[in-house]
Amino acid sequence: MTDTADQAGTGRSKGPDASSTTAPLPKGLPPDASRRLAELEDRPGHKGMFTSDLSVNEFLLIKEVGFHPLGFVMGSSIYHLGIQTRRWSQSQELSKLTEAMYEARQLAMDRMDAEATELGADGVVGVRLDVNYYEWGADTAEFIAVGTAVKAEDGRSYRNRQGKPFTSDLSGQDFWVLMQTGHVPLGLVMGTCVYHIAHRGLGQTVRAAGRNVELPNFTQALYEARELAMTRMQDEANELEASGIVGVRLEEKSHMWGAHTIEFLSLGTAVARSTGDFTIPQPKTIISLDG
Repeated sequence: MTDTADQAGTGRSKGPDASSTTAPLPKGLPPDASRRLAELEDRPGHKGMFTSDLSVNEFLLIKEVGFHPLGFVMGSSIYHLGIQTRRWSQSQELSKLTEAMYEARQLAMDRMDAEATELGADGVVGVRLDVNYYEWGADTAEFIAVGTAVKAEDGRSYRNRQGKPFTSDLSGQDFWVLMQTGHVPLGLVMGTCVYHIAHRGLGQTVRAAGRNVELPNFTQALYEARELAMTRMQDEANELEASGIVGVRLEEKSHMWGAHTIEFLSLGTAVARSTGDFTIPQPKTIISLDG
């Protein structure tokens, strides 16, 4: 059976009629976003203010390491996920769905970056990536990226080697600790893999009934899918010339595809060693007074 996919929602697919069916978003920010961000900036006759989803503790720790929040920034992409056939008894990556899930998140993150750039930010901290489903259809989802844009108070630029504001999903507390160790964030890196896990046949099910036995087809499929996601995350970090990735997590979701099709998403913050001598602070014992 040959795999087929609906290409309408796949941003990287450039069929002959792609330009005539869907008008591209205009370059730059939407007018409403530009007006909202303009209200945050200081200018003659207008006193700006910042917005942030940081907690009070996170806000104070971000200030402690020399950054000031500029504004809450976001990016969104409502994406139609193509249809890809799969074999009932074959484990395989569904490359069209992998491409769609990656492309949709990247669009959202790029638009969040554009808002941060508009504010003149050095980076975005506390980044969260979410997927929402609405009543428009089971194959349509909104991918959203949000975070708080920050700028160094000493005038030093912390933009990454691609000239973009850094992004990080670390909490304010973890960001403070990271900066104390002489490392700086470069970017939120990700890798994804949508994988179909083969069903077991009747013979396999009967032979395993009542026994303690490994299920090698499931083991191998899940192992390969996770490896693909993590390898792709590491490839993104290599592009940023990172020395490491911190806060790595591996998420698994079936979304709307059913139990045997799973997306494996690997996320983490790529970091690099900054210049200068740093002393790593000693851990301190904290006794909670909460009941």
